[in-house]
Amino acid sequence: MIQAGVVGATGYAGAELVRLLSGHPQAELAAISSVSFEGKSLSEVYSAYYHLCDMACGTQSEVVEKSDVIFAALPHGLSQDLAAECYEKGKVFIDLGADFRLENEEDYKEWYGGSFLYPELHEISVYALPELFRENIRGKKIIANPGCYTTAVPLALAPALQNGLIEKDGIVADCKSGVTGAGRKPTQNTHYPELNEGMSAYKVASHRHTPEIEQSLSHVAGSNVKVTFTPHLLPVNRGILATCYAKLKSGVTVEQLYAAYQNQYQNEYFIRLLPKGVEADIKNVRYSNFCDISLHADSRTNTLIAISAIDNMVKGAAGQAIQNMNLAFGLDETAGLRQFPPAF
Repeated sequence: MIQAGVVGATGYAGAELVRLLSGHPQAELAAISSVSFEGKSLSEVYSAYYHLCDMACGTQSEVVEKSDVIFAALPHGLSQDLAAECYEKGKVFIDLGADFRLENEEDYKEWYGGSFLYPELHEISVYALPELFRENIRGKKIIANPGCYTTAVPLALAPALQNGLIEKDGIVADCKSGVTGAGRKPTQNTHYPELNEGMSAYKVASHRHTPEIEQSLSHVAGSNVKVTFTPHLLPVNRGILATCYAKLKSGVTVEQLYAAYQNQYQNEYFIRLLPKGVEADIKNVRYSNFCDISLHADSRTNTLIAISAIDNMVKGAAGQAIQNMNLAFGLDETAGLRQFPPAF
């Protein structure tokens, strides 16, 4: 059994990692850590885990020593030293934060205010969105797990871009997120009276996922792609709905679009290309690692409307991290992740 450790286990993504690892056939939880709750069991923090995971939160060093793979569910800026320690000890390091996601250090400085502390580690790290960059992930030791919006948007647009069916200019990603994406620490805009019965945009034209989305789409397109990205906060716990707009190239038909998406995704277990006339909905992917995609064409404006839906805590965080662990260790990519979404 692969020994898995979670640093930052009491945050939402960390707790979700524990939940999913508990059902993995070839991995088991070896150690967890939390700065805020060191010495307390995870079930003291989350009552739902009572008698299911009563493991006590230890130190970060204990997690590294006891584990073959370390998942870091930490805010940006806290993962680089840990990655260096793990690499020195021959461990696999999977970062759910942003420290290794951007290839260009200037972008990291601009959007996160930090720098690459270990340039040599950034050179050997891999950005791990499996359905687009799978072959780069196998056997790697330092893995950057994509964010939630940065999973939903590229998956919605990649086949259209890769097959030259849409224009690269003027792409718009209009996205909605459940409140767990804001993390466990309370803030004014996630306070129940502020959030309930409302929906609002936030970080308009300034969200840190923007360069990450553009980086993935540029790799797929083979040239520079810019995106207008606007996120919104939904009064629900889970889910990302990404509604993406792009101008169709002249003469492109709906049949061509479906053929391109079917060809690219037909062997992808976690991507479900929905039938014509069916819209992607976050309720249909809850608690699962699936990404549902629906395609629509506005003939009046010659516009592709590609909609993707994921659970931001699973495919947008912990589930994708385990998918990447499976790839890194040469396991069945779907191991531990075949849970059905609930029907209602």
